[in-house]
Amino acid sequence: MQTSVLDWLDARACDHAEKSAYICGDVAVSFKELSDITKSVGTYLAGKIAPGQPVICMSGRHPYTPAYFLSVVRAGCTYAPIDSTMPVARLKQMIEVADAQYMLVDRGSYEKASSLGFEGEIIIAEDIADTPADEALLAAARANITELSPLYIIFTSGSTGKPKGVITSHHSLMCYIDAVSEVLKVDDTDVFGGQAPLDYIAAVRDIYFPLKAGATTVIIPKSEFAIPTELFATLNRNKVTALCWSVAGVELPAKLNAFSEAKPEYLKKVCFSGSVMSPKLLRVWQDAMPDVMFVNQYGPTEATASCTYHIVQGKVDENTVLPIGRPYKHYAIMLLKEDNTPALAGETGEICVKGPCLALGYYRNAEKTAESFMQNPLNDKYRELIYKTGDLGSINADGELMFHGRKDRQIKHMGHRIELEEIEGAAKCVDGVRTCCSLYQKEKELLYLFYTGDAAPKEITLYFRAKMPAFMVPRKIMQLDELPALPNGKIDMNALKAYFK
Repeated sequence: MQTSVLDWLDARACDHAEKSAYICGDVAVSFKELSDITKSVGTYLAGKIAPGQPVICMSGRHPYTPAYFLSVVRAGCTYAPIDSTMPVARLKQMIEVADAQYMLVDRGSYEKASSLGFEGEIIIAEDIADTPADEALLAAARANITELSPLYIIFTSGSTGKPKGVITSHHSLMCYIDAVSEVLKVDDTDVFGGQAPLDYIAAVRDIYFPLKAGATTVIIPKSEFAIPTELFATLNRNKVTALCWSVAGVELPAKLNAFSEAKPEYLKKVCFSGSVMSPKLLRVWQDAMPDVMFVNQYGPTEATASCTYHIVQGKVDENTVLPIGRPYKHYAIMLLKEDNTPALAGETGEICVKGPCLALGYYRNAEKTAESFMQNPLNDKYRELIYKTGDLGSINADGELMFHGRKDRQIKHMGHRIELEEIEGAAKCVDGVRTCCSLYQKEKELLYLFYTGDAAPKEITLYFRAKMPAFMVPRKIMQLDELPALPNGKIDMNALKAYFK
């Protein structure tokens, strides 16, 4: 019986010892080397840190970073990854939430780590990488790990402006990877192209598919995503077969007309998640890569990355609205109305998730945990937790889940209920609109649209007047060079509110 991700790591170190687990450029880490590093660094950490404690990890975008995360796990502890490129104020908030006594960093991140006012001990991973492995010490640390032991803390944005630390168990992560691997048919012939920042929830797929199945992950340099010829060259050089990317990452090559010059020759499957995929840009991929399987995923960090999926059948057109699909194995979905009664067929309700893939809660935040992870109101017989996502959905005639935006992004304007995502979906159909975000200034009853791209505001207005009812035509349309982004890559809506007049 497998208890922790260390069981996966040990198995791959035996049956795929010399195969590369993680690659970036000319640097590769084999499964045996990965195991050896975790044992050496883990031995040092286990000699200093009590089991179960959080360890902040700050390390660059390279193949040794997953090894450092797993070294913390070898020591019986929980890793809390942070990205050194984030603003200092944000990093300090994360450090405050974690309340850790130790920070494990690579040498390149040491200077930044030292500038953050961290009161605990900073340990440079390269300096302890030659520590002789102490199998007895590691076994003692491992004996404290159960299926429900915390594996990692991933930081997400909080409504108060302070990040929340979502803490997830070994069991939840392993159930999730098992379920997605089954749908994508992941095996040891797969090579994944890693796009997500390694501290972000989406990176768990890139990190753990190799451990689960003996696959390989190629960590793609961030700079290449702005240069499609380099991006596709990297995918082809490494014979990448699978991508699990954000919608923004998938859309970019299509926006930049990358397929007119080259295409990923070995690609077989593409997953996307994080926001609503433009059907126009998905069609570009489908036309260029007709034999690739495309999968739309949905899910929050609190449910271990994604909880539903939809395999795209047939080519889409500009009017296609993709379902977010059916629950993965190990998940169940409920739709609840405001009064906590179930939404009926065709009705819209709040998407709620239940099952073993739920996170353990928010680290050091019992009040928020109790608010978001609550007893199933439809079950008064025994304890059964659900997570209320704050997203709205309905079940279509095919029994698949449709996404209707955020509960807190549904507005009432001129007597009409409007989903701001619907405004954004319409704007994305305008030629020359690259990215966009719609907001509502309630006090002045003004509907805003912020966008990037070459389209003129007048073109967008004319499109809306031709396609949408008058009450859904934005009164304020503002063209920006870039939309402000949060550390997780999503649009910073609070920053956009500074443009309200």
